[in-house]
Amino acid sequence: MRLIIEILLMGVAVAIAAYLLPGVDVSGFWSAVIAGVLIALANATIGTILRILTFPINFLTLGLMSFIITVLMVLLVDNLMDSFNTTGFFSALMFAIVLAVLKMIFSAVDNDRG
Repeated sequence: MRLIIEILLMGVAVAIAAYLLPGVDVSGFWSAVIAGVLIALANATIGTILRILTFPINFLTLGLMSFIITVLMVLLVDNLMDSFNTTGFFSALMFAIVLAVLKMIFSAVDNDRG
C-alpha cells in the first residue's frame, strides 16, 4: 500500500511541476505517474551507475554532478515518452528543482502525520 501511495504522490508531484513550469508538458495524470516512475527507475539504475563512474568529479563539485545526472535522467525520460515533454536542458533543470522541492514537502507532511 505504501508503494502505491508513493507512486501516486510522485505522479502528483510531476503533474504539479509540469503545471507550474512553462517548458514542461504532461498530457494527463497517468502520463505524469508513468513519467515519475520512469524518472525514479532511471535514477535508480542508470543514474546510480553514472554517479559511481563520476564520483571524483562529484566530490570536487560538492554534489553538483549528481544533480546534473538527475537532469539528464529527466531528459532521457523526455526522449522515451511522447506524453512527457521538456523544451530543453534549462526546462529539465527547473523541473528537477521543482520536483525535488515538492518531494521534500510531501516527505515533511508524511513525517508530521506519522
